[in-house]
Amino acid sequence: MTDIRRSLTAMAKQFGVKLTAEQAGQFQQYMELLVEWNEKLNLTAITEPEEIVEKHFVDSLTVLSACPLKEGAKVLDVGTGAGFPGVPLKIVRPDLQVTLLDGANKRLRFLGAVCSALGLSCDRAHKRAEEAGLDKKLRESFDLVTARAVAALNILSEYCLPLVKMKGYFVAMKGPGASLELEQAGNALKLLGGDQIKVAAVQLPEAGERNLVVVRKLRFTPRSYPRHGGTIAKHPL
Repeated sequence: MTDIRRSLTAMAKQFGVKLTAEQAGQFQQYMELLVEWNEKLNLTAITEPEEIVEKHFVDSLTVLSACPLKEGAKVLDVGTGAGFPGVPLKIVRPDLQVTLLDGANKRLRFLGAVCSALGLSCDRAHKRAEEAGLDKKLRESFDLVTARAVAALNILSEYCLPLVKMKGYFVAMKGPGASLELEQAGNALKLLGGDQIKVAAVQLPEAGERNLVVVRKLRFTPRSYPRHGGTIAKHPL
């Protein structure tokens, strides 16, 4: 298996993240497990080691430059899939309390194996995002809720903002079309309590433009949200 530690460390440094040798080793092990399990579970279409470095690992770490996270902050990764960005954030910031949320138990089994192998303590939640938003233990309790490649921003906002605590952050990881999505999501963000919206643009060496839509929550989300999953998708706010 290709050794990615040196290239990952160099690329992460370009984005302001200094990896220790131990952390680089954890990412190496993560990549090897991802490639191994992917043969059975189809976790990702990206399987080349250097592509995994850039499009999964470094892309995930850009959240740290876009959003301030206090020591011990509670982070929820919605629709985590193969663990992005939640697991890379936990590797680099072990102080964070990370919860990985996904509707597919097979992906959570993979993430359990990853966390065990890497010595990481992440919570795993087998729920749909709209179910989590109605759960009193989870609703409005996270300092940061983030999601990558889950849904359009006007839909994603209703999945994520109900889970963000007051004065916390919602960060949507988007590609080049973020400005258009943001225009379409203006009503949803306002209605659900979002404010102080900014877009942090990132340029990855090969993958190109990425945009992180950072939303501060300054009002409580009305109790009527989130709605049922089918309604959210068919009738976006």
